[in-house]
Amino acid sequence: MMILRYRTKAELKAAIGRPLLYTETSLFGEEFRPNGKIVGCNRPHITGYSREFFAEVTMKDGLIAKVA
Repeated sequence: MMILRYRTKAELKAAIGRPLLYTETSLFGEEFRPNGKIVGCNRPHITGYSREFFAEVTMKDGLIAKVA
């Protein structure tokens, strides 16, 4: 699961239309896809942000199109 580099899910939703800020965590290749759905989370012990959340992000042409 990718680490999403946002303080809150609301901050992630506010980034719709921009490139995704993330950290890859997979040992088996990149999880990022410029088109399609990506599942990620914020892990406070890794990012230093205080809130944990999970999100499904829909990407289109390398930009955030939707956050659920």
